[in-house]
Amino acid sequence: MKSLSLKTAGPFLLLTFIYFIVGFLTTVNGQCQGPLKIAFLSEATTMRNSLTTLISFAFFLGYLLNSSRTGRMLNLIGYKRTLIRSLIVMVEGLVFYTASAFCAEYAGDAGIVFNGDFVPFGYFVFLIGSFLMGTAAAMLQVVINPYIAAYPLPGTSAVQRMNFTCAVNSFGTTIAPLFVTGIMFAGVPLNSVTASQLTLPFILMTLCIVVTTMTTRRLALPDIEGTRTATNSNTPASSGEKTKSVWSFRNLKYGVITIFFYVGTEVSIGNNINLHAMELTAGGAALSPALLATIYWGGFLIGRMVSASMKNVKPRPMLITVTLGAIALMTAAMLTENLWLLAAVGLFHSVMWSCVFTLAVDGLGEYTSRASGVFMMGVFGGAVFPVLQGMLADWIGSWQFTWIIALVCEFVLLWYGIRGYRK
Repeated sequence: MKSLSLKTAGPFLLLTFIYFIVGFLTTVNGQCQGPLKIAFLSEATTMRNSLTTLISFAFFLGYLLNSSRTGRMLNLIGYKRTLIRSLIVMVEGLVFYTASAFCAEYAGDAGIVFNGDFVPFGYFVFLIGSFLMGTAAAMLQVVINPYIAAYPLPGTSAVQRMNFTCAVNSFGTTIAPLFVTGIMFAGVPLNSVTASQLTLPFILMTLCIVVTTMTTRRLALPDIEGTRTATNSNTPASSGEKTKSVWSFRNLKYGVITIFFYVGTEVSIGNNINLHAMELTAGGAALSPALLATIYWGGFLIGRMVSASMKNVKPRPMLITVTLGAIALMTAAMLTENLWLLAAVGLFHSVMWSCVFTLAVDGLGEYTSRASGVFMMGVFGGAVFPVLQGMLADWIGSWQFTWIIALVCEFVLLWYGIRGYRK
């Protein structure tokens, strides 16, 4: 990207930094599955994998329930005020995370028996925190995605700006697994972790987001013309002109369905690869769950940085190409049970989000802000598919062929690139 003044690039850089936070904390939530499986669910047997993957389910449930209303909020009160409210919800989620650690430390014996498994109350407090964090992440992305796509940064295209911002987001997702294992749990073996080790890291993260919120309140974030439908009495819409439903745009409608499946396969690999690695490690295989997750999210970082420099590449052929690569690599990984190949799929997943979002909102104009909220509802796929995979793993007693679920998602992405995207 060309050299730009701070005044010109300031809003773009601010939202890119916040997108880094979203990526980092989203992956922290997912990477806590493995350690919390030991810390919270050590006495669970029959539904251990299912209960563990509910952490991801609670997180992405926030997208389903709050994305659309955030789109309406954004259209009504603007980008900056919606951004501030989103950061406040993130602080609330981190407070619940911290409270779950206190529950585990001081009331670890309190809980309920569910289907024969003892589940402590601290686990449920963490689920509430996970839901709030997912809600905050959804709200922030509803603001950031259309703003970045429409922001008039000289010398850049929409998909290029999206890929750059997503690359910074991927830096957060790449370092998060190492943060969880190396700092939050201080390198303690997974079979020895305790939930009380969460307390100090979550307090520090809460303070960081509080500072970010206060700083953001003081900074300028100009509105983007032409991305919000008019809301005052002097507009054509209020004087008789009918407004369209965002669902009337074919490319958006099928884009929401596609992103549902995309986030399903992305999160299934990102969060469940460490659970599969733990299974193989127990059987004698030499695998590092944190390293596998870092390689996977690191592939996102590399792919997005490379694609951010490719100004003239169109999103549709890019989507088709990387999806074919992901299908081939994932099939080989599943058949050989080679998790290193599975981790490498992150390189192909890296640009799928920006491609699908760019295609989905193409030509929507003033409906873009509302469409962003609707689009983010599709992220709920990150709640559904990892849990289905966990249930299948409990049923068949192995993770190996559960990756067929993620593979099906890849074929939906291929369909959108070939036939689904039409305006």
